[in-house]
Amino acid sequence: MFDLQSMRDQLANHYDLAPNPALAEQMADVYARMDRVVNPVEWVTHAPYVAAILELKKQRNAVILAHNYMTPEIYHGISDVVGDSLQLAIEATKVEADVIVQCGVHFMAETSKILSPDKTVLIPDMEAGCSLAESITAEGVAEMRRRYPGAPVVTYVNTTAEVKAASDICCTSSNAAQIVAAMEEDTIIMTPDQYLAQNIANLVPEKNIVWWEGSCIVHEQYTAKDLRDFREWNPGTRLIAHPECPPDVVAEADFSGSTSGIVKYVTDEKPEKALLITECSMASNIADHLPEVEFVGPCNMCPYMKKITLEKVLWSLHTMTEPVEVEPEVAEKARVAVQRMIDLSQKLGI
Repeated sequence: MFDLQSMRDQLANHYDLAPNPALAEQMADVYARMDRVVNPVEWVTHAPYVAAILELKKQRNAVILAHNYMTPEIYHGISDVVGDSLQLAIEATKVEADVIVQCGVHFMAETSKILSPDKTVLIPDMEAGCSLAESITAEGVAEMRRRYPGAPVVTYVNTTAEVKAASDICCTSSNAAQIVAAMEEDTIIMTPDQYLAQNIANLVPEKNIVWWEGSCIVHEQYTAKDLRDFREWNPGTRLIAHPECPPDVVAEADFSGSTSGIVKYVTDEKPEKALLITECSMASNIADHLPEVEFVGPCNMCPYMKKITLEKVLWSLHTMTEPVEVEPEVAEKARVAVQRMIDLSQKLGI
């Protein structure tokens, strides 16, 4: 548990973090990346933290990997690499810096450590967890194998290192359908997201997909009725759903795709109005790139992702905490599953 006041007091002893209009003006080029969704008053507050983090990155030889669900001041202000979990997993193997700061949730930091064991991997808040990752254990994978002997286990990357280590191959929402289709066996076990598995089953009907009954606290809240009601209230809006949503929600949407797929779809299609049926920060982070698109409607916020803040990133780099470690034996087995995903994705041209 963070002692926020102690952290703030110590940071104040080393950095001038008071709201600074002059600095905010000097960093106008950075602000231009987010000025549609971050107001000028907020930027005056954020700018000192962004400046301090950018300087510390140089001193620590660090890179910041930021998931699409990060807030705009993190996503646009301090990150070196942004994307979905697959993109970040791949980039973690390429970075030459000594330190990786993972602006995302804990399983993502573990994945970076698994793929880059010689690097220091930091997560700004160890309590940035994931409902999906917490829904299954390695024992749960073993249980599924007992129920369906001989079936390979395709595990979503939103899982702990121990669960990855117990699996045959990993997947993300952007490559799950292709990976499942490429499996030789007829019956495929998918864990832990039941809705992703059900949506993939609709896309790959030639496979008998069985699943673990986990779900994402952000996406499970949406209903098909929500979408119908919104379409009636705001006709003409393109409804775009993440495949972690229930199948009836995906069926009601105009398009369904991973976070990277959503970005590509909106960028290519440029609808006049779009409702992203996913985590709140998605629309915020692409809004400035697409001024011709009006992003409308409700969204659900991930409380775990929002544990990562500018001041926690600054504290993490200042103190070099919290380092993420994975037991070598577990990491070795998990690395096989993750690397199989990366290799197969590249072979399939995903």
